[in-house]
Amino acid sequence: MAVASDEVTNICSHCDRAIPSLNIDLHYAHCSRNLERCKVCGDMVPKRHAEEHYLNTHAPVSCSLCSETMEREILPIHKGENCPQRIVTCEFCEFPLPAIDLAEHQEVCGNRTELCHLCNKYIRLRERYAHETRCNGVSENTVGSSRDVRPTERDQGAQRRQPNEFSRKRLIFTIAITGIAVILGSLFFQRKTENSQVH
Repeated sequence: MAVASDEVTNICSHCDRAIPSLNIDLHYAHCSRNLERCKVCGDMVPKRHAEEHYLNTHAPVSCSLCSETMEREILPIHKGENCPQRIVTCEFCEFPLPAIDLAEHQEVCGNRTELCHLCNKYIRLRERYAHETRCNGVSENTVGSSRDVRPTERDQGAQRRQPNEFSRKRLIFTIAITGIAVILGSLFFQRKTENSQVH
């Protein structure tokens, strides 16, 4: 309810809101009987919903991915943007993996090379997009013009690869290698944990 600027107001001692002076007694009786201040966030909530407010908003919960404890209302943001164990995708191979491992994976994955079908040079995946924008189809390493390239190779080069187009075999190979690395890493970590518990 908007208060007219020239109307005299008093501050309710229960909810700290400015209330017209004529209504302050009635407001206070209703306010103190029905509302209470949340001890965590300071919001005024109906007394009958105070426990529900706490459980839905402030109750501590653990992230199912990383086990970090936080308020319930923060959990969706944490899982979507901040959790180190949330699943993200490599920009080079589109392999899904935990965010905490992404930088290390992309460091290796981005250094893999792929043949440019325009200039027949091997280009690092991390440099592929910049190369494609300036590639004119002439190899810098060979003498001669692009006319020396066989017609079938020239036709293949004309069909520039889409940025996310990878052969199935390469994707399956990458998934297999990463899977093996994860299994070996978890076995190593499990052994290390068992050894440290023995000592």
